[in-house]
Amino acid sequence: MARYIDEILQPGERVLYSTNAHWILYFPAIAAWIVALVLFVVSRQVDIYSVSIVCLFGSGLVALAALYWTLKGWFHRFTTETDVTNLRVVHKTGFIKRRTFEMALDKVESVDVNQSILGRILNYGDVTIRGVGEGIEKIRTIASPLAFRSSITTR
Repeated sequence: MARYIDEILQPGERVLYSTNAHWILYFPAIAAWIVALVLFVVSRQVDIYSVSIVCLFGSGLVALAALYWTLKGWFHRFTTETDVTNLRVVHKTGFIKRRTFEMALDKVESVDVNQSILGRILNYGDVTIRGVGEGIEKIRTIASPLAFRSSITTR
């Protein structure tokens, strides 16, 4: 499957920087997988049959939720592209229901980065792009937001 940016490049346009949603989107799934594993181990260690069954059932339910969150995070990362070319900024989300945002680099007024403490440590954050007459676009949970901003602002 071809990348969206490769399909829309204009003659003479080249990709300068590409990024994606950060892996932190998997955090709920990771936490749920850990809880499911702990419940499974507890179900095997407990001698009381009813407690063992409850832990095993809980482990199964939490594993189903973890599987859902894993697939949801993977699909979001798979269907999200964020690129900077020598002419514009392009952000695409979605597969069947697609949402795209494009802004010419000469129309970009400012690029703001918002990072939490964890975002600073793990290198992710939200980027807000303000355009002259173009409006405001916020890209959430992007990997390497400072490098993304630098690729837009340095010409």
